[in-house]
Amino acid sequence: MNIIFLGPPGAGKGTQAQIVCHRLGIVQISTGDMLRAAIAAKTETGLKAKTFMDAGQLVPDDVVIDIVRERVTAKDCENGFILDGFPRTVEQARALDGIAAIDAVINLDVADEALVSRLSGRRVCPVCGAPYHVDRLGGETRCSVDGTPLIQRDDDKPETVRNRLTVYHQKTAPLIDYYQGKGTLRAIDGSVGPEAVSEAILRALEANR
Repeated sequence: MNIIFLGPPGAGKGTQAQIVCHRLGIVQISTGDMLRAAIAAKTETGLKAKTFMDAGQLVPDDVVIDIVRERVTAKDCENGFILDGFPRTVEQARALDGIAAIDAVINLDVADEALVSRLSGRRVCPVCGAPYHVDRLGGETRCSVDGTPLIQRDDDKPETVRNRLTVYHQKTAPLIDYYQGKGTLRAIDGSVGPEAVSEAILRALEANR
């Protein structure tokens, strides 16, 4: 089963993709993780992407599509996959139509201000990559694994988050209409607890089989 997860930054797409992939025995594909890996490795593609990501802008289609095409045609995707973070525009969706057949599209819906709070509170260890959130740190400012001071990623700063949400609504939200027209869209309330969201997604996918 080939699935797309839609929703604004911070809606929980990555978390839910991990849970659903485990339950269904399929592969999670996060374009965000792939792009960040390219940035860390300072590849040509990564350096191109970094300029746009740091400013909260969308990475150009040609860069992202090349990464996705290579990934979804890999052998481990034969039984299915979940795409998290792609497509982000109708143009990307049309390009994806020529690469793989999509069975279902899950749209996670969360209010903007809740997303700003979620994202701007995120912290990460720059050494081991362990993720944290200020709501659960209890005032601690260092990584519990290696003691490194935690940092806030540039794209998690409040002003950048709001910019990312503006970009999302302007350029990505039309995807909802696109997939609604194809009859593959399933709307899910992403503001409730993670377990409730997971169960709602799995019920929607089961009904889609």
